[in-house]
Amino acid sequence: MKDRSQRLKVVKRIIRDQRVTSQEQLLGILKQHGYSVTQATLSRDLKVLNVAKISRSSHGYYYTLPSAEERRESERNYISDFVRGYVSIRFSHNIGVIRTLTGHADSVAIAVDNVMPDTVLGTVAGDDTVIAVLKQSMSAEEFMSLLREKVPEIEE
Repeated sequence: MKDRSQRLKVVKRIIRDQRVTSQEQLLGILKQHGYSVTQATLSRDLKVLNVAKISRSSHGYYYTLPSAEERRESERNYISDFVRGYVSIRFSHNIGVIRTLTGHADSVAIAVDNVMPDTVLGTVAGDDTVIAVLKQSMSAEEFMSLLREKVPEIEE
């Protein structure tokens, strides 16, 4: 199975280089590149990449990637959400338990998924707790170092 981060790079390249008009078309192109994914997985990938559909007048719609400024603004919003809800983080091997203010776990989990996509396999949010599963090659120290680069004001 090919790595998700590699697949996301291929999806971005396809969308930049071609006028993709549907998920079905994109699934077919991905299959030609050796990626066999479900429509649900592709839909999540498009959400992570902040892909939008824009009109090409009378010829329907096609996918587009956000501009560099839109990506920076989106990341700033995710970081703001993270800071607003974050309380602490502790690790047991590759599992991080992030404590949040009550009701903020969803937004903190979404922020981690979007700001740190190459470091986590995924997150699960409760009401005031997020479980973040780090990739096997990622240590807690490496994760915290990368997180502090993005969010310097956090503490362990």
